[in-house]
Amino acid sequence: MAAVMHQKELAITLWRQTWPMAIGVLALLGFQLVDSAFIARLGTAQLAAQSFTFPLSFLIIGIQVGMGIAIAALISRALGAGEESRARRLSSLVLMAGGGVIGILAIALWVFYVPIFQLLGADETTLSYIRIYWAPQLLSAWLGALLYFSYSVFRAHGDTRLPGKMMVLSSLVNLVLDPLLIFGVGDWEGWGLPGAAWATAIAFSVGLLVTTRKLLKRQWAAQQGLWIEAKQSWRPFAGIAAPAMVSQLMPPLAAMLAISVVAGLGESEVAAWGLASRLETLSLMVILAMTMSLPPWLGRCYGAGDWGQIQQLMRLAVKVALVWQLGLGILLALGAPWLAMALAGNPDVQTELTLLIRFLLPSYAALGICMLVVSAGNALGWPLRAMLLSSARLFICYLPCLWLGSQFFGWWGLAAGAAVGNLLAGLMAWQVMRRILSRPHRQAGFVN
Repeated sequence: MAAVMHQKELAITLWRQTWPMAIGVLALLGFQLVDSAFIARLGTAQLAAQSFTFPLSFLIIGIQVGMGIAIAALISRALGAGEESRARRLSSLVLMAGGGVIGILAIALWVFYVPIFQLLGADETTLSYIRIYWAPQLLSAWLGALLYFSYSVFRAHGDTRLPGKMMVLSSLVNLVLDPLLIFGVGDWEGWGLPGAAWATAIAFSVGLLVTTRKLLKRQWAAQQGLWIEAKQSWRPFAGIAAPAMVSQLMPPLAAMLAISVVAGLGESEVAAWGLASRLETLSLMVILAMTMSLPPWLGRCYGAGDWGQIQQLMRLAVKVALVWQLGLGILLALGAPWLAMALAGNPDVQTELTLLIRFLLPSYAALGICMLVVSAGNALGWPLRAMLLSSARLFICYLPCLWLGSQFFGWWGLAAGAAVGNLLAGLMAWQVMRRILSRPHRQAGFVN
């Protein structure tokens, strides 16, 4: 009976930690999907141009997430061990160092964007649209990274409500500005494709102003002792951040390879793939929220040596992911034609997007399990295993199945191959988690 009550308490706490982030993720990813839906009204060429930028945008996000995972793990462990002053120093370090790293990366991606996009398969027409869109998009990516680092500090302290609220606020600002800056108002015709990036940049700036003020008010960031802390913490930070960043960089690398395969099938296929990528992240909102709310909790348990609670949390998270994601995937697959019609104006893009939704959305239940195991691995001292699992998911399961399907059956085969790759990755992650959590010295604290 006590074990049952403990499970209920864990479920309630997990819900309280996750739902604000889920709403925030829904709002944040929803406005990205809204961006793509508005851009689709400009034309297939503009939508294809935006789709080509996704892999490089994911590259920036991968690095910022890797750094955020490491700092959230270190801060949560410090708090679990009662080292609050160290936690404040770590908060300041990630905001300064993270902003510098992402800024340098953004500059490099601007300098070399022409050969990069040509390598991905963009033609001259597509490059002409990318040229006017890429600079404001990189600025918005940098501002978004700074905002994400501040979210990581709040999550490490167990506060998921403020990041969730800020995601909703920035989404609303973007939603209001998108049609104004893209299509204009009155006699002003707007900025077209770059307007979407400028709307996002302004929205992130608003969120950053609010979170910075809150951080200073709560005194979660220190101004002294940073150099000494940097010398002491860079090794454990690198030990978590390096594998985590490599793990997070695998998806954008895989996305680059995938878009190069899709580009060989045609412009409408690239446009449909870009919309499906936006829809993928939106449909995974609960999983993404748990990958944000769960690791700090696991990190505090890790710092306190409570492996019994860690085991229960992981099993509960996997059950939630499987039930929720499979149910949502089936529901969206049934409504695929209407969903595609709402997102895409071109009939060809609608047809191709419908096929992707029917194959991919249900398979995200397995993908969600893999994402949770990778996220937990970084928080629990298994960063290398997490990196290897993420790499295997993409380069052993996902990409080979996608490429083989496209070679033998074209667009239909590509969609089916991607779904099969997700299923294989989920099964592999499940086996890895069972093997790690079943070790005798980690079962000792488990409450039956």
